[in-house]
Amino acid sequence: MDPISIFDIFSIGVGPSSSHTLGPWRAALHFLELLEDREVEAIQVTLYGSLSKTGRGHATDKAVILGLAGYDPLTVDTKRIDEICDDIYSKKVVDIYGKSVSFDPFKDIIFENFEHVKHPNTLKFKALTARGVLGEEDYTSVGGGFIEVGTKVQDEDQVVLPFPINEAEDLVKYTDDDSLHISDIVAQNELVFRSHEDVELQLDRLIDVMLNSVFEGCRTEGILPGGLNVKRRASSIIRTLTGKDNFQNRKELFDSIRASKQDFIHINKFVSCFALAVNEQNASMNRVVTSPTNGAAGVIPAVLLYFMLFCENNGREDIRRFMYTAGEIGCLFKKRATISAAVGGCQAEIGVSASMAAAALTEVKGGTALQSMMAAEIAMEHHLGLTCDPMGGLVQVPCIERNAMGAIKAITAANLALMSDAKDAIVKLDEVINTMWQTALDMNKKYKETSEAGLALHTPLNVPSC
Repeated sequence: MDPISIFDIFSIGVGPSSSHTLGPWRAALHFLELLEDREVEAIQVTLYGSLSKTGRGHATDKAVILGLAGYDPLTVDTKRIDEICDDIYSKKVVDIYGKSVSFDPFKDIIFENFEHVKHPNTLKFKALTARGVLGEEDYTSVGGGFIEVGTKVQDEDQVVLPFPINEAEDLVKYTDDDSLHISDIVAQNELVFRSHEDVELQLDRLIDVMLNSVFEGCRTEGILPGGLNVKRRASSIIRTLTGKDNFQNRKELFDSIRASKQDFIHINKFVSCFALAVNEQNASMNRVVTSPTNGAAGVIPAVLLYFMLFCENNGREDIRRFMYTAGEIGCLFKKRATISAAVGGCQAEIGVSASMAAAALTEVKGGTALQSMMAAEIAMEHHLGLTCDPMGGLVQVPCIERNAMGAIKAITAANLALMSDAKDAIVKLDEVINTMWQTALDMNKKYKETSEAGLALHTPLNVPSC
């Protein structure tokens, strides 16, 4: 299997969806590179399958527009997204390498309901001239912001890791042989991809964006866009729990949380609030960390903050260890199953993120590698078969609350594993990953991010069909 870096699982992007927003955005940027030095007169984009059926609710059209206009999800001013898109809708042109190219999103972004033979999340870009098609490319958005271009070709210069990891049992074997933690193994593997300094710099940047998404979500009020009229709740919850509002910075917020009641009920409410805060930000096309997807972006920050604020820890050192371990569990699911809701339902998003968080929390709370694998297995075991049925094609209902549920399940899974002899576990993590994949294959496509079944059928009448 191709080695995967944890920075493929964790990436900074813009909501609301990694597969329906971030992936198509990256595809547009890639296609833009192919157009340099070419005399393009017009652009056409076709969305297939799940991208078409829920694309408007997931802002796929906006993502394509922003990518073709050259904006990067890492640096774009998220407050200007609507302004940028409205301008292109109005002018019906996009500037490509200094030349105005015809692009009317109303007619040049084509929503085809049928599923492409390659993947349910497929889109095609065409560059046109008066004489016809100048060039075209197919892209598949396979979850977590990953894209595949055309036909996937095996890389002949495959990276060789000091600790190759294809199964969870590999992690257990390496830690048993060398008395190392999972995070130690992952940290050494990451040095193949980048320097130690760059690894820590990128980790710290991810952590900063995660914590900032919680902070911003906890101080922002209003109604989420899209027509469901979902009211933001994180800000009112944090105000009720701390008795304060108008926090000026993260330290002030976190100090207030530490000074609040810390019984079971209050900690549970805080964790749920952290998850809601992130995914309310995500639903509003703000910057979050894909972990492993945007729709599941709230689970890891919520569990990480639970550890930071309510558990004994060694600060930055433990936080990085948490990220290493969580990222590697995400890599296992990516390689052996899927992290795409369009392929595997919500078990592939909330389920995977809960599994990642459970393993990471177990490690930083002193658990063995075997206990971390047990925690990851427990978390996924109780998400098996979870469907993806977003109302109105929006990453809001039931997605936002599912992040809170996933975070609580992750903490419970970690606690169970820490109190158990992991050698007695009946089901192994590798077995539950295989089971999740088989469940994904058996699941009816109506429950795979198409908004054609389940809760999606209860969409209010005033919300346009996707």
